[in-house]
Amino acid sequence: MKYYSIGQFSKMIGKNPQTLREWDKKGIFKAHHVAPTGYRYYSQEQLNYFLGIKGIKSTDRKVIGYCRVSSHKQKDDLKRQIENVKTYMLARGYQFEVITDIGSGINYNNKGLNQLIDMITNSEVEKVVILYKDRLLRFGFELVENLCVKYGTTIEIIDTTEKTEEQELVEDLIQIITVFSSRLQGKRANKAKKMIKELLENDTSDKS
Repeated sequence: MKYYSIGQFSKMIGKNPQTLREWDKKGIFKAHHVAPTGYRYYSQEQLNYFLGIKGIKSTDRKVIGYCRVSSHKQKDDLKRQIENVKTYMLARGYQFEVITDIGSGINYNNKGLNQLIDMITNSEVEKVVILYKDRLLRFGFELVENLCVKYGTTIEIIDTTEKTEEQELVEDLIQIITVFSSRLQGKRANKAKKMIKELLENDTSDKS
């Protein structure tokens, strides 16, 4: 069985460690055990109970591979992404499912993303596997990460290669302009497309 320190446990349930100490002293919610060092530890079963998911065992939870591309023009990229994620999970012996999305990384209403979040908050997911950090969300990754912590879900990123600040800035700008240009018409839309083209060309020349 998995055990959590008071700091880890308090973060997962959204409480202050001091509140847990008071609950323990008053017998409201006692730690699973206290180590010889005096540190309190809480069990996975207690976490499940506190979050209202009694009866759900960690072995029943799923590993989900999540893959996303921004547009239908990138379907081939999506296929390669899925294969890479599947290969990675198979090599580690995971029993898994794959959820996919075709939509912007700054769109929080993508069908697959909402399905994944529903599964996480229903405590059905043990682990989320993604190829790159920005495949989950370009903005707001930390928000989903904190949500996962509260429900005992981990996020596993296959490729953790750090990008330069310039690369991240260009990619962010392209995403933002792409989303808003799709809502524009006429000269405004053409101007936005020109900006995207210039950003892409500059990004490519910097890498060569």
